[in-house]
Amino acid sequence: MQTIRLKNIKTQQRAILQRISNLASSPTPNTTQIQELTQTITQTVTAIEKICAASQATPANLTNCSRQIYAWMKFLTHESNLQLHLQTTQKVKQIAQKLCQIHGQQSVNIIVELTHLAGLCKYKCSSVDRTLILSEGFINANDETLEALVKVALFGKCQQTIRLIRNYAESEEYSDVLMELDFITEVIVENAKGKCYDLNQLFDKVNHEYFASSLVKPRLIWSRIHTYSKLGHYESARDKVMIALTLDNASIPQFVVEFVLYHELLHKYHGAIWVNGRRMVHTPEFRRDERKFKLYKEAGEWLTKLAFFDK
Repeated sequence: MQTIRLKNIKTQQRAILQRISNLASSPTPNTTQIQELTQTITQTVTAIEKICAASQATPANLTNCSRQIYAWMKFLTHESNLQLHLQTTQKVKQIAQKLCQIHGQQSVNIIVELTHLAGLCKYKCSSVDRTLILSEGFINANDETLEALVKVALFGKCQQTIRLIRNYAESEEYSDVLMELDFITEVIVENAKGKCYDLNQLFDKVNHEYFASSLVKPRLIWSRIHTYSKLGHYESARDKVMIALTLDNASIPQFVVEFVLYHELLHKYHGAIWVNGRRMVHTPEFRRDERKFKLYKEAGEWLTKLAFFDK
């Protein structure tokens, strides 16, 4: 497989991060500047895709570093993602500034970057700067988690802050973002029919049993990603449900696959709501309907067992 290396993609990412930082420093970000930023990111993504197409390849053929940055940029071309990204960057910066004032460190310059990291966070310190580089997975984190991330950067690790950070990193909200980033460049099997299970047939069954056949069928796709901790994802922008290929296995009961598909279809059915600046997808109504699955307890036990294998 041909590998494509993009020489200036890191420079382009740095420029975008700087513009995001400038916007986040303002109490009320300029709408025109946000639109211009969106246009720049979209143009950069389009240019990368054209480079890949000219080599009869896709972004999946990029080197690991280039592919990671491309996925991050592509993720931010969606308005809701960029909005969350800006809000969280601004929120982290405000939390950091407040803590610096409380502890008499007003002279410290706080730099906040959210990006597609392999880990949870990185910190860089100099005599005047504190740079917080956080995983994009934290864009929807609560204030308590964000404050914990800031405290580690400013004052070092302690048991309580590490526990808060790790608890959020194990949440479905966090893994949803990472999975969406991974799927952007993942080669996918466009045929919904796997070796063991046909997602079209399962959709018809689940749609009939739980939605009175009222749901319009989304794109149904088996991902090539083998994972046990996150087994499905619904992408509303493209009305696409992706199920991890891990589940296309004769050793896994059909009702387990149906439950994961049902869970993702509930995301399509309920959509997302905004509460205090946070995007909520697992609402009480969502959880209420999720428990209506006939073998809810048994499916949960299976998924817990599968998650254990991934540790």
